[in-house]
Amino acid sequence: MGGWAIAVHGGAGVDPNLPTHRQEEAKKLLTRCLNIGISALRSNLPAIDVVELVVKELETDPLFNSGRGSALTTKGTVEMEASIMDGPKRRCGSVSGVTTVKNPISLARLVMEKSPHSYLAFSGAEEFARQQGVETVENDYFITGMLKLAKEVNSILFDYRVPIESCSAGAAATDSPLQMNGLPISIYAPETVGCVAVDSQGRCAAATSTGGLMNKMTCRIGCTPTIGAGTYACDLCGVSCTGEGEAIIRGTLAREVAAVMEYKGLNLQQAVDFVINERLDQGFAGLIAVSKNGEVACGFNTKGTFRGRWLGACATGDQYMLGGIWNQALWWESRRA
Repeated sequence: MGGWAIAVHGGAGVDPNLPTHRQEEAKKLLTRCLNIGISALRSNLPAIDVVELVVKELETDPLFNSGRGSALTTKGTVEMEASIMDGPKRRCGSVSGVTTVKNPISLARLVMEKSPHSYLAFSGAEEFARQQGVETVENDYFITGMLKLAKEVNSILFDYRVPIESCSAGAAATDSPLQMNGLPISIYAPETVGCVAVDSQGRCAAATSTGGLMNKMTCRIGCTPTIGAGTYACDLCGVSCTGEGEAIIRGTLAREVAAVMEYKGLNLQQAVDFVINERLDQGFAGLIAVSKNGEVACGFNTKGTFRGRWLGACATGDQYMLGGIWNQALWWESRRA
């Protein structure tokens, strides 16, 4: 058994030309959340508590597409989803179509621990939240920044992130040759969030939260709440994915990492590389993972003309790393944890 380890992500498939100040905001937020997780692990909190704590913090900040700051549906509303999984007994909880719950990841954990089910959605999830006394807010609470402006002017290009009044932004979105989910990559902001951790007892856990695909149809369910696709944890590893949800679902990406470790005898990074290279058909995705031995791994595919940006940070008992993939070049900043 190795030591503790943790990894956090803020999405894949973000415009590589994202302004510098947004890059710095994302790095600072990931650093802060990673440090919260490190502190919790050093205090001997179990991994399941750590991943919920970190993702809850990410949901509260409007920078990423989860909780406050979530993407809007075609009707200009927010429908959030989240999942959490505890490796030792493979317990899990998921929620979809949440519109008033301030922290969907905590509701997902309550589904896991306080209900006889693994997955609740839409009105059923909202009713369960009220029964559990979960903090709720008006849907407008989740709509911030450009999303709020776009909704107010009721003149939206593609996904409510770019008001047509912003001519330069609109033109940039229209002219961009890079695409994901059929939309120009330049309209994407930092995306889905996730955290994986293994504690000093070798217990793995994973948690993922998102506002979903931009401009999605109402009631669409993506990979994030789908156990085995966007999130998975077992006695071997914990995995959290991000990217094109439909492709991740088809490839059952998160579960596949654990499966090839178990059945092929691959180590964590080998398993991640195999899944990214062999289990994604025509989609773009990234994932973070930890093993029971305290290893950390990440993977991301860059096919064709797609140039991706992966936002992530990780730490083990000995080393702290903030890094990403930028224009297909891997970079890390390291220091002692």
